[in-house]
Amino acid sequence: MLDKNGIAKRIAKEVRDGYYVNLGIGIPTLVANFVREDISVEFQSENGVLGMGPFPFEGEEDADIINAGKQTITTLPGASFFDSALSFGMIRGKHVDLTILGAMEVAENGDIANWKIPGKMVKGMGGAMDLVASAENIIVAMMHTNKAGKSKLLKKCTLPLTGVGCVKKVVTNLAVMEIENGSFKLLECAPGVSVEEIVAATEGNLIVDGEIPEMIL
Repeated sequence: MLDKNGIAKRIAKEVRDGYYVNLGIGIPTLVANFVREDISVEFQSENGVLGMGPFPFEGEEDADIINAGKQTITTLPGASFFDSALSFGMIRGKHVDLTILGAMEVAENGDIANWKIPGKMVKGMGGAMDLVASAENIIVAMMHTNKAGKSKLLKKCTLPLTGVGCVKKVVTNLAVMEIENGSFKLLECAPGVSVEEIVAATEGNLIVDGEIPEMIL
């Protein structure tokens, strides 16, 4: 079973040389810490940053350099800063190759709910709506079940949707799955996790085809 860093480390393997990548709030922000050093990747934040680096070490934070989640970040040589209008122009113009988001729920058809729980105060959807509407490749980083042990990979989302039929792949603490023909297709099991455990933790339709390999981190 993976922790949050393990999920981020596995997703980092999906990042390719030359990609422009947007990282959502939560687990996705950790992905920048695990990208291979031999490839060139530009991390974009919708508040107007291109060229984000890993999180700063304690004591080295600069409160003026933050991501869209108001977390302090570092920047790489050549990084640039611009207004949010230009940033969303990049997103809506489909100039981002990969978007990595957290989620509260994902449905078997690729719907995602990641911004609101009814009855709880939220600041708003932020850039998530634009990201899911514009990105060609969306990977979700999330825990497989909630704190009560109930599946977050569902037949149909119960929370307000952020996007419809947009998720391509999901990486959880238990598994790697892709969305295929309206179902979750199991690609990899997390270390120490059996196929049976993943099936039991998945409410949505899960396709298990042949021998499922263990994740390599």
